[in-house]
Amino acid sequence: MDTIEAMRVFAAVVERSGFSAAADALDMSTPSVTRHVAWLEQRLGTRLLNRTTRHVSLTSAGAAYHERCLKLLAEFSATEAAVTAQSLEPSGTLRVNAPVSFGIARLGDLMARFSQLHPQVTVDLDLSDRLVDLVEEGYDVAIRITRQPAGSLIARPLAESAMALCASPGYLKRAGTPQSLAALAEHDVLGYRYWAGGDEWRLEGPDGEESVRVRERLRANNGDVLREAAIADMGITLQPDFIVGEAIADGRLVQLLPAYSIPPVKIFAVYASRSHLAPKVRSFIDFLVEAFADGCPRTKPATDLTAAA
Repeated sequence: MDTIEAMRVFAAVVERSGFSAAADALDMSTPSVTRHVAWLEQRLGTRLLNRTTRHVSLTSAGAAYHERCLKLLAEFSATEAAVTAQSLEPSGTLRVNAPVSFGIARLGDLMARFSQLHPQVTVDLDLSDRLVDLVEEGYDVAIRITRQPAGSLIARPLAESAMALCASPGYLKRAGTPQSLAALAEHDVLGYRYWAGGDEWRLEGPDGEESVRVRERLRANNGDVLREAAIADMGITLQPDFIVGEAIADGRLVQLLPAYSIPPVKIFAVYASRSHLAPKVRSFIDFLVEAFADGCPRTKPATDLTAAA
């Protein structure tokens, strides 16, 4: 039998001066109330109540125990309330992983807004293009830019970003402008290390899907580096719009092969499990969904993506 519960029953009997009244207040049967008090007396090895057919009264030991019971029960209730409040209010350290370029371009202002909404949460933001293991490395949330996250993770869609094949006017003046996907094989290419196809690029052309094996003059694990190398006339690169969009808009880069379409990359917030999701995690993910739905610059809000990987 639970000691705390027995103490509560005992306190109710004293407060209401009887077993039946206590049973009504606690929504229990009178025999059950009697068993709780008897168990408590047996556990303590002393009588707590004097019983008559009409009345119950405290023994001297019962009076001392009752006084301590009230203090312990009040403290226990306060402790439960504090833990419950903490479990509902977002607080603590939130570990977040995101790609470097995306984090620099999009997350600084969002972290400031989230911090204002949830001042009890400290965000530990790690920017890395490496595919981290959320569980092994202790991350609460990761932002993944991919066409489909790993099936072992729960994924909330945030947005999607168009892909752009582009080069600088200086490079195109020197090397010529490719008119077909196959022509890319003769050009210098700046490749992203974690591109799923490696040095084989697949695009949808006028006659269906086409592929070409490119010659990577530079390979890097960061899109900003590749953008700057492209602006410096080094070669052709294939990058998300949030990395190269501004450079295309102001003429530093030129978008190539308009007849070819490139499926957009999707941006997800991923986490390990739905079970017992901490308030700090749930509030952060909900915040990101709302923030991106409002429309971040040079990104397209997600509308038709599935809610889980």
